Amino acid sequence: MKSHAKRLPGRPVILLLQLAVLIAFLLVWHVLTDTKILSPFFFGTPGAVLARTWADFASGVIWYHLGITLLETALAFVIGTVAGIAFGFWFARAPLVSLVFDPYIKAINALPRVVLAPIFALWLGLGIWSKVALGVTLVFFIVFFNVYQGVKEVSPVVLANARMLGASSRDLFRHVYLPSALSWVFSSLHTAVGFAMVGAVVGEYLGSAAGLGYRIHQAEGVFDTVGVFSGMLVLTIFVVLIDAAVTMIEKRLLHWRPQDNHGGQH
Repeated sequence: MKSHAKRLPGRPVILLLQLAVLIAFLLVWHVLTDTKILSPFFFGTPGAVLARTWADFASGVIWYHLGITLLETALAFVIGTVAGIAFGFWFARAPLVSLVFDPYIKAINALPRVVLAPIFALWLGLGIWSKVALGVTLVFFIVFFNVYQGVKEVSPVVLANARMLGASSRDLFRHVYLPSALSWVFSSLHTAVGFAMVGAVVGEYLGSAAGLGYRIHQAEGVFDTVGVFSGMLVLTIFVVLIDAAVTMIEKRLLHWRPQDNHGGQH
């Protein structure tokens, strides 16, 4: 019986298609603003945004602010991820703890994070730690729920067989629970990277003296649409680069996982 599944194109073709989508978007943006269908004052132009971004990097003015935002993002990402993994394993392996704290975890997760930003600024000041704290609240729950679900999804048959073979609690953690949770962990990390930067930028936007969020806020204050879009472009570029780094680590640690037919993970 013939399979009706279509084989997807290779990675180079996928990259070309992705590049084509980007070029098409820039062309449409350029045409709409050049013909004044969209006002350049409100929407900028792709040429002006790219020129501003290039000038900011060439002059070095962007590097200090970018460094602050990346530091806040890295700290929020690492702290939120480690805490999410630790608590996710703990709650999954301790049913009583999970039942007791379940309503509180859900209630805290339901809080809009933006309202916490002024509170963190009050507690921790306008330095980097208030932004890190906001980012941690975003990253933690993403990782926590994925790790919790990953550990709970372990097959009872696999656990029973491992125990019959004499596996200790440490062996179960290393050879059963951890491999099962890793796929879930890395799935959450791709989302967590973006949210860590969102936390940093939102915190900077609401109150700071440095960072990309601060620059975007300053540009908005003087109706500098090109500056706003330039800041957003820089954020997008570095989120993509960080996500690519996470993907490389994922492929090394999860090399045992089956690949799809065009070599991707997702």
